[in-house]
Amino acid sequence: MSKGYLIAHINIHDKEGFEKFREMSLPIISKYEGKALIRNPNPDLREGSNSGLVIVLEFASLEHAKRFYESEEYALAKEVREKACSTELILVEGI
Repeated sequence: MSKGYLIAHINIHDKEGFEKFREMSLPIISKYEGKALIRNPNPDLREGSNSGLVIVLEFASLEHAKRFYESEEYALAKEVREKACSTELILVEGI
């Protein structure tokens, strides 16, 4: 079974709000067996103009990633994130 990945590009405009989101989301990521692979606030941007924080989470499968993202617990954290940041987020299956 292929792993599932959540890839997020986040532009933070409220650091306190983002920190609250981070504190809320860490236990939820663990609950859904996710693991942070990348958390980089200064990526080497080669194309485009979006240079915010990059996060990559790995899950056992794409279904695990979907269950995490669609969970009631994450919905609460997501509301906090949406007030503190603008985000581009995708879920993808590994090869």
